[in-house]
Amino acid sequence: MANTTSSSVSKPKALSLHIGLNAVSPSAYGGWSGDLTACEFDAKDMAAIAKSQGMKSTVLLTKQGTRAKTLAAMRKAVKQLKKGDLFFLTYSGHGGQVPDVTGEETDKQDETWCLFDGQLIDDELYLELSRFAAGVRILVFSDSCHSGTVTRARPRTPVGAAPASRSKMMPPAVALRTYREHQQFYDKVQRDVAKVAGKAAVDPDSVLAQLAVSPRLTAIAKNFKASVILISGCQDNQTSMDGEHNGAFTEQVLNVWNHGTYRGNYAKFHAAVRAELPASQTPNLFTLGAVAKFLRQQPFSV
Repeated sequence: MANTTSSSVSKPKALSLHIGLNAVSPSAYGGWSGDLTACEFDAKDMAAIAKSQGMKSTVLLTKQGTRAKTLAAMRKAVKQLKKGDLFFLTYSGHGGQVPDVTGEETDKQDETWCLFDGQLIDDELYLELSRFAAGVRILVFSDSCHSGTVTRARPRTPVGAAPASRSKMMPPAVALRTYREHQQFYDKVQRDVAKVAGKAAVDPDSVLAQLAVSPRLTAIAKNFKASVILISGCQDNQTSMDGEHNGAFTEQVLNVWNHGTYRGNYAKFHAAVRAELPASQTPNLFTLGAVAKFLRQQPFSV
């Protein structure tokens, strides 16, 4: 009767994955290398927060940030985490698009994260996150462009420093060329995900993109057993620039967090970060699943 095992009250497990790409492989992107400056810094800085909170972290920088390693790390976390545990995922790098071949997107485009050797389509990210067990808390920080519609404001340039003017958007011409050269692969990925997810893949880029409330969100939320909080660098109608040390969004996340001295919940944390950024860049907070309790927690708490 009194056999309440220690496992039922054991401390939650927390795993994190931080991806930062300062370049991509030209062979996978039609000769384009997509050089950036601050994305590896972003990944390292977010990993430092995770480690300070007791999370076991995996960091994938540039050449390590491949499709295979990213998917493997997420699937490993799926197998290890259970109700009450935490998975913290961050991405800093280019965002792009591929034509939607499954008919789900009203704009006929799927958003992507530009990993080193190929793009991770939003359909895939949605499917991987939907595999987490019920009650797992998933926190995603996405700091990238999605076809020029996700913003990082241009940071101030210190005197004597090189201008930080690189965009984090994959140029449309490069996106088209990349898709054309690897069309069979990207079309197959989308169709394979659609087969697995079935009607669950109604609007998979809701996890990656910055969304307004829509009637489809109810159906999307039903497909998530886990609780997901996505805090992204901006709204849908803005543009992203690279920085020398951190992008504007990541920089303000670090400033507000202030080495762990911040006290407040996720909603207040998002508002505090938003307040430090110009109107041209308004970070978004989006949730999936049962997140009321999660939202009331202190950011990054295990």
